[in-house]
Amino acid sequence: MLGAVPHAGLPERYGPALDVVTGMILDASPHLLVLRTAGLDGGEVRLPMSEATTVWYGGRGGLAALRPGREAIVRPRGDGLGADRIWVDIGRVTGTILACGRDTVEVDMGPHRGQAHVVVPPHALGRVLVRHPRLEPGYLIDVICVRSASGPRAVRPGTSQPGYRADDLAAPEAAAPVPDAPHGTATWFGFLGTDLTGPLGGHDEGTWSHAGQRGPGVGQEAFAGLAYPAVDSEGDAGGCVDAPSGCVAVPYLSLGSEVTVHNECSGRAATLPVVECGCTAARYCDRCVECGTSPRGRIVELTPAAFVGLGGDLEAGCFNAVVRPRVPAAGAAVLRRAGRW
Repeated sequence: MLGAVPHAGLPERYGPALDVVTGMILDASPHLLVLRTAGLDGGEVRLPMSEATTVWYGGRGGLAALRPGREAIVRPRGDGLGADRIWVDIGRVTGTILACGRDTVEVDMGPHRGQAHVVVPPHALGRVLVRHPRLEPGYLIDVICVRSASGPRAVRPGTSQPGYRADDLAAPEAAAPVPDAPHGTATWFGFLGTDLTGPLGGHDEGTWSHAGQRGPGVGQEAFAGLAYPAVDSEGDAGGCVDAPSGCVAVPYLSLGSEVTVHNECSGRAATLPVVECGCTAARYCDRCVECGTSPRGRIVELTPAAFVGLGGDLEAGCFNAVVRPRVPAAGAAVLRRAGRW
């Protein structure tokens, strides 16, 4: 269940977040999906399906995609009585390109997400190149993937590639005000069926060496939370020392802080905890065009459960958002522009 929403800084009317279901597929028929739910108290859940239920598995799928052992995330129908949309073995890789092979890309996902070996099959390469024309070391990449034995397999771009190199991002002007409710892009991160971020296969198992940059109790992809691009690196706040300042002026927070996120496309909103330093998101000064054109900058990265719960479609990659960080009282934190006092 996503958190309750304070009214300050958000529209007077908004919809509640949806209760999504995430877990491993145990069985599926044309009329019923059976999942073993994720989490410490996981059990079986049976979800009715109908002809209107849609399945995503690297694209539009069907009943054949719902194989036992695969991981799924399910968005319920509006009446809550069954499955509206199902995503199977979906994941996402964002970061800086380290090397490119004939049909592979090595990606640095950040100091605490490690590296990913992404397979880009020929049928997906053209689609990726349309929005990522520079598959070259030093440039950023963002691809939606499905899990495979050889590692994440790219099926489509997550967003358009920024035109600059990863280390050429311009910081906000020193005099830029820090808004109470920043507007920008909300994206998502991670892979179903693994820890918070790690893709299954082709992945360095030691990627969580910076354990202090994870929130307490994190480790289930079903957990509703977010990565924030300006987690303070001082003291025990949990931020990355060498994190970029990003192109949006936002207040610094610490792990465990709460942020209210409003999806301007669906009208849904919820308050979520900061569970990870979003230093990778800070490198992307792009826009979302799901419902109009957002201001530049990724202001939050959501876990899959939070993104779907707020009405987002995982394969779309983003939605236009306004967020309101709930900054602790004086003495517990300070308002700073990202990257400078």
